[in-house]
Amino acid sequence: MSLPESSSVPTPGFNTRAVHAGQEFEPRTGAVVPPVHFSTTYAQEAIGVLRAGYEYGRGTNPTRDSLQEQLAALEGGTAAFSFSSGLAAEDSMIRALTRPGDHIVLGNDAYGGTYRLIARVLGEWGIGNTPVDMSNLDAVAQAVAAGGSNGGKTRLVWVETPSNPMMKITDIAALATLAHDAGALLVVDNTFASPYLQNPLALGADIVVHSTTKYIGGHSDVVGGAIIVNDAELAEKIGFVQFAVGAISGPMDAFLTTRGLKTLGVRMDRHSDNAQAVAEWLLQRPEVEAVLYPGLPSHPGHELAKKQMKKFGGMISVQFKGGEAAARKVAESTSVFTLAESLGGIESLMNYPSEMTHASVKGTELAVPVNLIRLSCGIEDVEDLIADLEQAFAQLDSAAGASGS
Repeated sequence: MSLPESSSVPTPGFNTRAVHAGQEFEPRTGAVVPPVHFSTTYAQEAIGVLRAGYEYGRGTNPTRDSLQEQLAALEGGTAAFSFSSGLAAEDSMIRALTRPGDHIVLGNDAYGGTYRLIARVLGEWGIGNTPVDMSNLDAVAQAVAAGGSNGGKTRLVWVETPSNPMMKITDIAALATLAHDAGALLVVDNTFASPYLQNPLALGADIVVHSTTKYIGGHSDVVGGAIIVNDAELAEKIGFVQFAVGAISGPMDAFLTTRGLKTLGVRMDRHSDNAQAVAEWLLQRPEVEAVLYPGLPSHPGHELAKKQMKKFGGMISVQFKGGEAAARKVAESTSVFTLAESLGGIESLMNYPSEMTHASVKGTELAVPVNLIRLSCGIEDVEDLIADLEQAFAQLDSAAGASGS
């Protein structure tokens, strides 16, 4: 099925685009699912005369092209690039758009791997950075204007919303205006929301980045990353670096990501509904100090999230009154929630960020509170998720009783 290109035909809905964008049936056999193209090279008609534009797998591959068309259609972009990982996508994009001496302003609760890449890898290349609270637009404006310590100009403003793992919500449209007024580009990591719940390009962002390992792939069986833009010049720069460096997704990875992406909408509805119910249950628990979930009216970003998100997503962070010991005990006491890195799969995962996903920022201003656990609510029956947490919380009570005796 070809999606309509004429402006007189209504744009298909999200789920229709997810199923059909880039997914033409195979013309020779009529196969509804396009074949996976493993070939690394392609026969030429003559020297420099290509068949259908394909030459060598590092540059182009039909399976990867299908995924990229699908990603662009869902994020409302004109070009998308599929990478071997989310960090590979970030690295190539930064190298394409900055030079030694330039400066990046990023959230002070950014994903630990992103901060490690910018501060420790690209920092040695001469890229400066300033972490700042992205919900404080005045502080962001000051950091952007100040630039790097060596006088370098701010080229990128980088935000995660919702952020990982503190679940802060940032006003994308306002941040885009701020960045553009300063001559900078706005990069939005849309991994937690996914293109089903939030479309940063439509709100003024210049670049969207994803770890497709998470909700887009959705089944914890493929590592990947993506960048989506709607500007031809940006696309040319990023595409050149991807080709030159070679951090591409392989054909099978692209196929698995495409297969997961087709069901993103229905999965995100279930992830979001489960997380909302779990968050409301957690809010009533005496062991809990704070529930960080934008779907709760008590969340400081709730009203903003309602404006720029369709639903509130599947991620929850929880802080415990019992401190580090309580957080560790709960993290190690569940069975439906699996203690593991990553997020966004159909199965529910639990993470202790201070020692796991964000261990690389311990001792910095980006350090995660030690009494916090992060929940990735899967698509299981929500009653089972709550029962699993309830039995884990009961072990806190038992431990407290034993120590009191």
